Amino acid sequence: MFLKLLYPLVEYSKIFNVFQYLTFRAAYAAITALLISFLLGPAVIRWLRALRLGQVVRLDGPETHLSKAGTPTMGGLLVILCVLAAVILWQDPGEGYTWIVLAAVVGFGAIGLVDDLLKIRRRDSAGLRGTFKLTAQFVLSTALVLALYALRNEHTTLLYLPLLKQPVLDLGWLYVPLSVLLLVGYSNAVNMTDGQDGLATGLVIMVGITLGVLAYVTGRADWAEYLLVPYVAQSAEISVFCFALVGACVGFLWFNTHPAEVFMGDTGSLALGGSIGVVALMTKKEVLLFVVGGVFVLEIASVVIQVLHFKLTGRRVFRMAPLHHHFEKLGWPEQKVVTRFWILGGLFAILALSTLKLQ
Repeated sequence: MFLKLLYPLVEYSKIFNVFQYLTFRAAYAAITALLISFLLGPAVIRWLRALRLGQVVRLDGPETHLSKAGTPTMGGLLVILCVLAAVILWQDPGEGYTWIVLAAVVGFGAIGLVDDLLKIRRRDSAGLRGTFKLTAQFVLSTALVLALYALRNEHTTLLYLPLLKQPVLDLGWLYVPLSVLLLVGYSNAVNMTDGQDGLATGLVIMVGITLGVLAYVTGRADWAEYLLVPYVAQSAEISVFCFALVGACVGFLWFNTHPAEVFMGDTGSLALGGSIGVVALMTKKEVLLFVVGGVFVLEIASVVIQVLHFKLTGRRVFRMAPLHHHFEKLGWPEQKVVTRFWILGGLFAILALSTLKLQ
């Protein structure tokens, strides 16, 4: 936001030209979010402890998780604060897309905050009733998608598939309900993945870096033409948000790595998942998002498979869902599950980026 104050200074010194470069602003958005997280992290953790906002652990979960009970949760507030501060500081205030993705962070974070508070108040891991939680997510997602539709361009309703140069379908009015389903599904996918120390945080870092690169490429007319991807002028500015998200998550991971000093809770996981979905819509990477965040897709798919198979047969496919708990039940140490899922997440990110040269 303070860019408006810096731009006029160019006439006095050429050094201020650097603030006009998107890559510079994206990099410093990441650094800003990281430093704020490092500085405020200990104070936020002490504050959460003082308010006795401790994690409520599922009694039917892995026994190793019982020791996590009482660990401060709702640390997602720190992530949200860092992202908001960095983006508002380094963004181009004239870009409408940026405000929509920030609205997604705040909106989904608010839903998660209510859920976390109810879990703590009731001393029950169930939290907000499922129907209320989904209704709130659908209402918020609909508002965000309608805002994107109001700013639509020639690519908005077109469906692009990885490896194909041309769109395969114009969704028309179906763009709205399908996009809403994407946002609700992805916010819950990240939420379900956040069950081990640092797991979701590390995966979001990889997804954020990947989407930041894709947003920058999509928003550069020359690069988009060379790589045969749809050019969306406003999407380049979203790279500032993506790298602010990366910086905030790296800073949070410092406190969230095993053994975690704080958990992000639904406050953070819903905010991260919802904002990632919005970025995918803005950059026309809706389908590619299933590759970029492949681990999140596997996690939510394991839950769907488990529920449907149990209702149809009365038997379980996995020892416990989501998928990371299945491996814990098999006897894998938590750190091994997290590290291997991070490796898998990195492979998915590389695979997604490789599609740019295969079109």
